Amino acid sequence: QVQLVESGGGLVQAGGSLRLSCVASGSINSITAMGWYRQAPGKQRELVAVATSAGSTNYEDSVKGRFTVSRGSAKNTVYLQMNSLKPEDTAVYYCYADFYGTGWPRHQYTNWGQGTQVTVSS
Repeated sequence: QVQLVESGGGLVQAGGSLRLSCVASGSINSITAMGWYRQAPGKQRELVAVATSAGSTNYEDSVKGRFTVSRGSAKNTVYLQMNSLKPEDTAVYYCYADFYGTGWPRHQYTNWGQGTQVTVSS
């Protein structure tokens, strides 16, 4: 079993900052990428940011220059630093990880966290 546990959501005023954290644990051989999706009420889930284990990052256009995704030194953690938050950033934020399991042959999986609410007031 693999678990992803997020923390750091909350309520913040527009222009403020929040930092989300996510830790992956369990039967993981190696992680290829970790990142964040979000889902606002009535909208589809969208990719916000991803950080690969090779060191590359990618962002959704609306958060470029405001959000920063990073991986921890232990490589099983991912952070999302969110600055200059806007009301339209309000959503449930989900951490995810693409990883290879510990079984043989190796299979790649994607697991998700339970989500953390981010609310930005105007």
